[in-house]
Amino acid sequence: MKNGPSPDTYRRHVRSRGLIGFSVRVAQTDLYIQAEKNLTSEALELITIGRNRIEQHAASDPEFLTSLKPRPDSAAASSPVREMLQSGWAANVGPMAAVAGAMAEFVGRGLLPLSPGGAVVENGGDIFLATKSDVTVGLFAGESPLSMRLGIIVPPEKTPLGICTSSGTVGHSLSLGRADAATVVALTSALADAAATALGNRIRNADDIEPSLNWALSIPGVFGAVAIVGESIGFQGDLALAPIS
Repeated sequence: MKNGPSPDTYRRHVRSRGLIGFSVRVAQTDLYIQAEKNLTSEALELITIGRNRIEQHAASDPEFLTSLKPRPDSAAASSPVREMLQSGWAANVGPMAAVAGAMAEFVGRGLLPLSPGGAVVENGGDIFLATKSDVTVGLFAGESPLSMRLGIIVPPEKTPLGICTSSGTVGHSLSLGRADAATVVALTSALADAAATALGNRIRNADDIEPSLNWALSIPGVFGAVAIVGESIGFQGDLALAPIS
């Protein structure tokens, strides 16, 4: 099992203006949130609700927590479970491939009525964004010389959206590939998370970057993707990259 980066590795490279940051943790769910004001108690309640719904669904479908393939959709499922199931089908991965992104968005959307100026929720490098100003999200790619040298620029009119990253060389999450970073920008954080996992699974060397990005952009709701392998990088879709100083 790989040693993952500290949460601060991601968190100091999500730059947004006019919002304050605070951390909230319940068991394995460790979020860094940016909002107009400190909403720790509200975030704790949302995390607890989301985790309870996931646990309840898993009790009715034990394979929900371990399957590497999509699980049957359920009309009775509520957020964040519904988004996990649907994103699994969209990217042909198991629902838990989307859990971090789904939880980030569940909490972020729940906080927006209390923070109309915007909310950013980071969950282990998987991010929900809803902002009123430009945000730069740095690309962390482990030992790659390109790590944290570039960032995705997100204009406010494109939010809310999700930006999620999978890696075959960094962190604890399961990846079947060898990409230092496989990052997806999508309409929802759950979809970005599931698609990033599937993108990372497809990349074992630099030659895999272009066809894998083509595949990722074919998923409805995905509009940008970046892949880094060592000194090689590829990106496609409706996104802009800029150097990070």
